[in-house]
Amino acid sequence: MPTIDSLVLRRAGSVTLIVGVVGTVIGWIVAGTPGLIAGVLGTVIVLVFFSVGQLVLGAVLKNNPQNAMMVAMTLYLVKIGVLLVLLLVLQDATFFAPKVFAAVIVACTLAWTFMEVWVFSRTKVLYVEPEGQK
Repeated sequence: MPTIDSLVLRRAGSVTLIVGVVGTVIGWIVAGTPGLIAGVLGTVIVLVFFSVGQLVLGAVLKNNPQNAMMVAMTLYLVKIGVLLVLLLVLQDATFFAPKVFAAVIVACTLAWTFMEVWVFSRTKVLYVEPEGQK
């Protein structure tokens, strides 16, 4: 049976990639090549940030589950903070369309979060050790 981490990475990653491709195509239609660059960059950033975060959280859950909530909140704050800094630093960039970049990041973040919640709500995770297994 696949682990919860692999399910989240596969399902949330694939839906996020689809949303990113759609956003990139829309950005390309609206803003041309700068929109294309912005869409690709936004999609890649979200996929990398959230995949690394999921892998780190999975490792913490496996080795030190009592710290999972603290690590999850720290990862969340770091991701949001870095995304905010990127948006602020790159808002006046000329090589890509900052509005497309921001829109793709928001859309991809929402897609990842929705799918992550969907996977967790439909997956049964044992929180106690069944009798006889050690």
